[in-house]
Parts: sequence; structure tokens; C-alpha cells
Amino acid sequence: MCLPLLNMKTTYAKVITELIQALENEEFLIDEDRQNELRIIAEQIIKDLRAKNSLKVIVICTHNSRRSQLGELWIRVAADYHGIKNVESFSGGTEATNFNIRMIKALTRVGFVIDMANSSTNPNYLINWMIRPKENPLMYSKKYTHSANPQNNFMAIIVCDQADQNCPNVLGASTRYFLPYQDPKKYDDTFEEELQYDLKVREIGREILFMFKEVKTNLNDK
Repeated sequence: MCLPLLNMKTTYAKVITELIQALENEEFLIDEDRQNELRIIAEQIIKDLRAKNSLKVIVICTHNSRRSQLGELWIRVAADYHGIKNVESFSGGTEATNFNIRMIKALTRVGFVIDMANSSTNPNYLINWMIRPKENPLMYSKKYTHSANPQNNFMAIIVCDQADQNCPNVLGASTRYFLPYQDPKKYDDTFEEELQYDLKVREIGREILFMFKEVKTNLNDK
């Protein structure tokens, strides 16, 4: 029997809220050096919000298929969860491929509700997590210079070594940060594949939630 739409939304919002709370309880897994890196980015987010009352962030990796997509999604979720307004997140690669289906499946396993908007070699996805979702943009692989992304005055967060080397200067970025994550792609088609993708969802979520908790805690300090 199908649940009424409101009950379905309430259920998956509850699941994601519980996931967020679990990840915030795992802060001890973030070592001190990494916490300091996250605080530095949080400080810049606070500066931008105070100065401009808004922030646009593009998360960049090589193929825009796994880590940068997670970064885009978790920034959106963390800002909403902590009630930080006027934060927009985007992602892109130095080349476009597709939002990898293994990562889509990992996000589904932790409770995100994902609808495919079209079927192609580079599908568009709508990812839901709230009872009253905003008009969340479709997520798909694209170059970071794509017209769907901001073209200037944005924060760039680079999440892979190759993109860091290929983009020493990110055209249009006002600030640029390197926050690398290991690529779960190395575990594709191995017995560890699902585990490693699930762990990557949690790792990036945990760290971005930490970052935005820092923003919330310090945003209104004088």
C-alpha cells in the first residue's frame, strides 16, 4: 500500500535528520588539522555572508561525478539544516562525464529520495530530503564553467588532487580552497564498493556539517 505523499516526505525528512545528527556525533573522527582547515573555510563563509548577505560555492573535481556532487549536495543540506540563508551550492569538473550511478545508489541507501529527471548518458537528478523542499536545482555532471554555475564572485572548493593541479586559478572565483578527498572510484567493481561509497557519503557529510555548524555558531558574533 502506498503511503500518502505528506507521510512519505515526513518519513524521509526524519531519516535525513537522523543521519545528520548521527554524523554530527561523529565529529571525533575529524582530526585536529582537518578541523582547522574546515574552520578556515567557515571563517571565509562568515565574511562573505556578513559582507554580501549571500554566498555561492562551486565544488570542483575532475569529472564532477562523485566527490564534487557530494560537496554540492551536503553544502545545501547543511546550510538548510542550520538555518543559514542565502547560501547556494554548485559543482563542476574540469570535464563533464555523469553523476556516477554508484554514488546515486549510495545516497539512496542513506535515505535521500532521488528522482531521475531524464535518461541519457548524463542524466539529471532531483534529490529530496526536506518536508517542504525549495526549488532544488537538478544535479548532473558539467564543467565548472558551465552556464548553470556562477561565473564570478564565488567560492571555489577543490576536492581532488588532479583538479587542484589543473586549476591553479579558478576563473571568476573570489576565493579558492583545496579540501581533498580520496576517490571511491578505486573500489569500483570490488567487494568493498558499496562500503567505500557509503563511507564517502558520510565522510564528506560529516565534514561539511562540521563546517556549517562553525558558521552558525560564529556568524552573529561581533
